[in-house]
Amino acid sequence: MALTNAQYDAIMHEYEERRSLHRQELEDRQRYVYENVPGYKDLEDATATASVNFGRRLLSGERLDRSTLRQELAELAKQKLTLLTEAGFSSDYLDMGYTCPSCKDTGYIGNEKCHCFKQKIIETLYDKSNLKMLTKSANYRLLTDKYYTGEDLKRFQGAVKNSEDFVKNFNSDYQNLFIYGTVGTGKSFLSICVANELLKKGHSVIYFSSLGLFTMLSEYAFDAKAKQELRSIYDDLYNCELLIIDDLGTERTNNFVASELFSCLNERDIRKKSTIITTNLSLEDLQAIYSDRIVSRIISNYKLLKLSGPDIRKLKKIARKESEDLQ
Repeated sequence: MALTNAQYDAIMHEYEERRSLHRQELEDRQRYVYENVPGYKDLEDATATASVNFGRRLLSGERLDRSTLRQELAELAKQKLTLLTEAGFSSDYLDMGYTCPSCKDTGYIGNEKCHCFKQKIIETLYDKSNLKMLTKSANYRLLTDKYYTGEDLKRFQGAVKNSEDFVKNFNSDYQNLFIYGTVGTGKSFLSICVANELLKKGHSVIYFSSLGLFTMLSEYAFDAKAKQELRSIYDDLYNCELLIIDDLGTERTNNFVASELFSCLNERDIRKKSTIITTNLSLEDLQAIYSDRIVSRIISNYKLLKLSGPDIRKLKKIARKESEDLQ
């Protein structure tokens, strides 16, 4: 799905707001330094004056060596840095700040869209997934093993270690994860932890519930007027750096779903784009519901991570109720 003009303008407006905010922050820091570091403002003015005077002399016809100006400016910069650090400020205190240093909050690197712009497009087009909101309540900082014991604990710790390795080696090692097990054992939570880390590193991530993904695909696939939109959806699904399909098996399985699932997994494998699938299905259930070629693709191309134990969501709900009763 392509961005509408209004959506594109909204994203670009957000970048302009970012730049404006950082410019204001820099101006505030500059003002603070001018007021609290004696001599710094004089050196700043001397820097501007040196450049202006040099330009005027060039325009008047003088033949000047530009290296002289460079040396003068370098000496002034050195003096300013000395004053700044001796006053207790960091050497980069007066550097411009950016939300995205890669594109300096323009959205583009040269003529190419920056990774942050591409993720903005994904968030705009697939806002139903609510991924950004999900990462606030599901991330490694909030991950805990207190609900697991015995063999369940070993499985959980192994799955966490594998997920961390997945993030660590994402740029160099093509991997896929299949996280399966009983209801409420942390499968979706773990997949969102991975998504959060990769988003922070600037990678493009699309998250869909299985039901949401195949509902969307069917809506566009059977709409004769939506061929262009469908093509754009496939481009995104096949080319994003990480695709998460959550709760596989909750969708109504039919020939269309099976065909679309295989095509998606196959295309992403050909393009070496990583995928994470979570499901409450056992491997036996998976074999019974989906075609042999889908199961074969998953078993051969995915690292299988099994989680087991109590339903954590139910335990949290009980704990909240008990807490409320005590108040």
